[in-house]
Formats: sequence, structure tokens, C-alpha cells
Amino acid sequence: MLDVWEFTTDWVDIRLSKDVVPSLLGLLPASLQRAHTPLMYDLTQAIFESYPAAAFEVPTPPVQDGYRTFSPDLHPPTDETNIYFRNYQPLSVIVPWMRLLSSLFPTHVRMLNIGLSYEGRDIPALRVGAHPTNSEQPSPPRKTIIITGGSHAREWISTSSVNYVAYSFVTAYGKSPGMTKLLEKFDWIFIPTLNPDGYVYTWETDRLWRKNRQQTGIRFCKGVDLDRTFGFEWDGASPKNNPCSESFAGDAPFQGVESRRFANWVRNETEHNNADIVAFLDFHSYSQQVLYPYSYSCTSTPPLLENLEELAIGIAKAIRLTNGHSYGVTSACEGSVLVENDENKTNAVNGKKKNFQRDKQGVWPRMESGGGSALDWLYHEIHVRYTYQIKLRDTGSYGFLLPSRNIVPTGKEAFSAVKYLGEFLLRNKRVGEVMMEDENSAESEWRAGSDMKKEQAGDGEQEWSTEKSNKEVFEMVKEAAQSPDVDEEGENAGINWELRRRRRK
Repeated sequence: MLDVWEFTTDWVDIRLSKDVVPSLLGLLPASLQRAHTPLMYDLTQAIFESYPAAAFEVPTPPVQDGYRTFSPDLHPPTDETNIYFRNYQPLSVIVPWMRLLSSLFPTHVRMLNIGLSYEGRDIPALRVGAHPTNSEQPSPPRKTIIITGGSHAREWISTSSVNYVAYSFVTAYGKSPGMTKLLEKFDWIFIPTLNPDGYVYTWETDRLWRKNRQQTGIRFCKGVDLDRTFGFEWDGASPKNNPCSESFAGDAPFQGVESRRFANWVRNETEHNNADIVAFLDFHSYSQQVLYPYSYSCTSTPPLLENLEELAIGIAKAIRLTNGHSYGVTSACEGSVLVENDENKTNAVNGKKKNFQRDKQGVWPRMESGGGSALDWLYHEIHVRYTYQIKLRDTGSYGFLLPSRNIVPTGKEAFSAVKYLGEFLLRNKRVGEVMMEDENSAESEWRAGSDMKKEQAGDGEQEWSTEKSNKEVFEMVKEAAQSPDVDEEGENAGINWELRRRRRK
């Protein structure tokens, strides 16, 4: 069984022993037997270097008689000098740090417990948001945005990025008018790791462990993939569902303890705690992609697809303008397999057009199931209008073992993505309120629980398929997002108007 780390339409990363390489290459076509590049020659050393140093090398000034050695710094540390973000942090440090934030900023930070993990650990979270109240008016449902990381234990950069974004939001309140407004208009839920048991296991035993730590039907194959155990389009009945697989979906929907706790918490928030969840971002690594629904199928088109694409392209652009790193934009399914529905399908990872030979269904075989994802479940079952999975740095040079020097740069990219999301929702007052006529009818049917997987019409087009004219607009938005010189307000306003104008047709 191959240990596939990551794959896109252009490449696949596989961990294997050097002795096995000739055997694997012998199974490939002749054209691919030389199309490979070693990424890590010493995996053990790369794992060792991903852990924190034993001690920080901080120069100590010499002590002189008659002089005080203590000199308080009146300026807060910058991101680069903040000791917390110099290294990846274990759960035993993350939880006290979160408690400290909630105690230092009680006006707009509160610590939460999403539930208990399989081994009995808390799933910690921070609720960040200021609530200016008016006692004379009833309080409307509070618009809520959920940011998660660490579903897969070895993806440490996702956990550190959630923490970085949370810290940036918490400390910006009252200092930046724009950030203050975001915290007053929305509640932000930051969950650094949905998989605390697996995360601890990567620190204490196996750095590359992916799943949670619950027992399965096979004693020596522990754990389920938490991002494959959600109830929507769960694919655990597939013959490929092997308990020893890295993507084992469990024997029943929501068998993953932590995913079930999270789902129960989400339902409780929406049904009993006056929360209106308007967006969900799930950080992962790696491959630098912004993925939107659906994950389970490359042939089913989500309703309101234009809106998902519009915001996803804006997020990718905001990331690129931060540090110059490009993130691809595509559906979560197409980010993992090759799909060909048109004669000239655009590869959203690199923006180039290629002609691919498709099978009878127009889809190449999947390397793993995409069903049962949190992305699809929140979009379809909870009707969260904007749900995304963001795969952070890098594109394979280090993979899951991204050096700690990338924590701050990647955190800044994640912060730009989340900030852009909030600003987009502020500008877009249709969220939960006013929508265009055709969107309104589509969303009403969607929220009524109608079947998304419509039978194909006589002309072969799905009911939810995007019109050809809208594809032209998508290409226009995509081209604008890749342009280095843009006028932010003017361009975005023009794009939004063009999209809405075409929707009315």
C-alpha cells in the first residue's frame, strides 16, 4: 500500500523506501519512468527539524555592577519576534495560550469546548467577537464564521495558521477600524485542532500520523479520517474502505468521535444559540489551493456556484498579494482528480488549458474517496452559504514537514484570506438578507432540502449547471485575480456588477 501524501492534476507525492523506487517505476508507462524527482533524501532529518529547538538562542547582555539589567520593552513584539510563532507548539502549550488570550481580552474573547475527543481531551476553541447591544431591540441571529484546522494530525501548519489568525484578530480589536468592524458584525470561531488525540500522537510517537486515535475493527489499525466521516454522501460502504487506510471513513456516518462532536456542536449553535453560520474555512496542507464544494462528486454542481467561485478567486488573490504565492482555485473534487466536461477544460491550478482524454463518465478514477467531508456537510446539510477548504503551503518541497520559518509567512496568508472573507461578507449584504431573484428561488429550493443531484435534462445539462455566459464572466474574474496591477475597489465593484447583471438574464 503506497503512502500518498498529496496529489493534484499535475503531480503526486509518494513516500516510499529508496529500494522500492525501481519496482514502482517498472509498473509505470515508459513515458513516466523518468518523470519523477526526489523531494526529500533524508526524511528522518526533515522530521527532526520540524520539532522546536531545545532552547532559543537569545543573547544575554553582560551584567555590570551598579547597573540594573531589567529593561522593559514598551512596544509589543512583532510577528517575527513573537516567541509563540517561532516554532510549532504542542497541545500542552496551545491550550494555556488560548486561556491566556481569553483572560487578557475578556471584552471580545471567550474560550469554548466543542466536545471531548475519543481519548477524553477537550476540543478547544476561541469565540472572538464584540457584541454592542441595544436592550430595546430583540437580538437578531448572530452571523458566525467558523475557522478550523488540524483535522489531519500531521498538518501542523494548519493548526499554527488558525492560531495566528486568531491572535491577529484578537489583538487588532480597537486598533484597526476595519478589523473592529469585522469583530462587531460577526462571531469568529477558531478551532486550532479538531483532532487533539492525533495531534498529541504526532508530537509523542509518530510525526506523520494522519487520523484520529479511536479503535477500529482491526486491533492494529487505529483511527479514522475525520474529514471522511461526516454524514453527507458518506462513502464508507465502498470496498476500498480499509481500516488500515489513511483515509478510512469508519463503519458508519459520524463514527469519528471528534467529527460527531463538532457536528453536534454546530447543530446546537444554529438551533439553540441563535447562531447563523454564514461561512466555514477548513485549513489543511498542502498544495496551495482554495477548494469549494463539492468534494464527493465531480459531476454534481452546487447551487449558487458563481458565488462560491467569485469569493474563492478573491481569497486566492488576497493570498497572492500578501507574499506572492499563488493558490489555485477549483472544486474540492477537481482538486484531487482530473475532470473533463468541455473540449477545453481549464486547469485552475496553473491557469493553462489542456485537452484530456476522458472516460465514459468524464471522470478519471479517484485515488481516494471524497465523500463524508466537513466541507460538503456544512454546505448541504447546514446550508452554510460559503464553505471552503484551503490547502496551505507548500507544493511538495517539504510537504507536511514545512519548516517553522514558514509559520509566520503562511499565517499572514491565512490572515489575508480570512480578512478578505469577512470584508466580502460585509460588502455583500445579500448574505442571509436580500438576494437576486433567480438566486432567491434557487436557495429556497436548496434550503427546503430538495435533492441537489438532479436528473440530467434532455439536452444533457444539469439543472444546476452554470450558463455559458456565466462561464465567460468566471474567466474574466479569474483573469482579473491573476493581474498584478489592479484597482481593488473599482475592479471588484465592476466584477460584482457584471456577475449580478448576467444573473438577471
